[in-house]
Amino acid sequence: MSAALKNNRNIELVGFLLIAVTIMVVLPLLLDNFRLNLVGKYLTYAFVAVGLVLCWGYTGILSLGQGVFFGLGGYCMAMFLKLEASSVENTKIQSTPGIPDFMDWNQLTELPLFWIPFKSLAFALLAVIAVPTLAALILSIAMFKRRVGGVYFAIITQALAAVLTILIVGRQGYTGGINGITDLRTLLGWDIRTDNAKYILYFVCCALLMGAMLLARFVIASKLGRILVAVRDKEDRVRFSGYDVANFQVFVFCLASAIAAVGGAMFTLQVGFMSPSFVGIVPSIEMVIFCAVGGRHSLVGAVVGTLVVNWAKTLFSESFPQLWLFAMGGLFILVVLAFPRGLAGLVTDQIAPFIGRLGGARPASPSPAASPAE
Repeated sequence: MSAALKNNRNIELVGFLLIAVTIMVVLPLLLDNFRLNLVGKYLTYAFVAVGLVLCWGYTGILSLGQGVFFGLGGYCMAMFLKLEASSVENTKIQSTPGIPDFMDWNQLTELPLFWIPFKSLAFALLAVIAVPTLAALILSIAMFKRRVGGVYFAIITQALAAVLTILIVGRQGYTGGINGITDLRTLLGWDIRTDNAKYILYFVCCALLMGAMLLARFVIASKLGRILVAVRDKEDRVRFSGYDVANFQVFVFCLASAIAAVGGAMFTLQVGFMSPSFVGIVPSIEMVIFCAVGGRHSLVGAVVGTLVVNWAKTLFSESFPQLWLFAMGGLFILVVLAFPRGLAGLVTDQIAPFIGRLGGARPASPSPAASPAE
């Protein structure tokens, strides 16, 4: 192993440990329950950013529709929670007790067939992963097997986000419509609305996020990860070497979608609702911005970028409610122009070499994974 590569890996390990200590020790000690729950919501978006590092940063697949998979995972969890909250006792004032309130308002008289399996938590947890992954599998096979990629794939995923949003809003009696699925109360009788429950769910979210980062790191460090980088930089050369490029693209896109879906499920549990406003084009593009600001070649950078952008968004919207969109746009433009490789690139290219020179160490060269895609 070269000294440069070893140094880059050491930087990444230090970054991973700092993120873990910050979100699991420092922030819980410094923040009140409201702010900590807000950070927990930000961390659910970080799942999407971690997935984007895999499919965009390392494989060159830009998806502008990751909100679809985030939303599908969230809706699968919300369906179980809503059914638990819609017991006959809780809905006895409805004209049809035992079904979700929005179904009663839309004059449905029985639970739709596709809702019935979601009475089981085991099925719901399986669906959180399976449904988004299946959707990603169908889309990716249809596109990558036909060698559709680049900007065309990005536009198609964006269109998918728009179509799903319209579908959810239009089928109000089955999905809750524009309001989404709200008034989620308990998980197997455990009240998820209390401060104690939100505190516990925050740490569950942190643990799952660390697990997702470790899984992504395992993929990146393996032979598969090297092939993904080769697909990004020299797709035709990989194909001529005898590899089926489409299979690798399908795999990494499905994996990124499954990771995003876990974030969506945790969002539903922590925030207490899920709506189409988290599925559409705008949130999907925002998720790409999180990854770009942090650094699309860095798992740690993606998480940091998510926290920084959302913190800035909250700060600007509270302090400058009329100007916060302009401030957010300015922040993104500044980072992209000043640090093309994101905040993580700033650390590896500028800060780490400077510290190395102070200590007499040889500066590390950029990681191969961070080389520009052609």
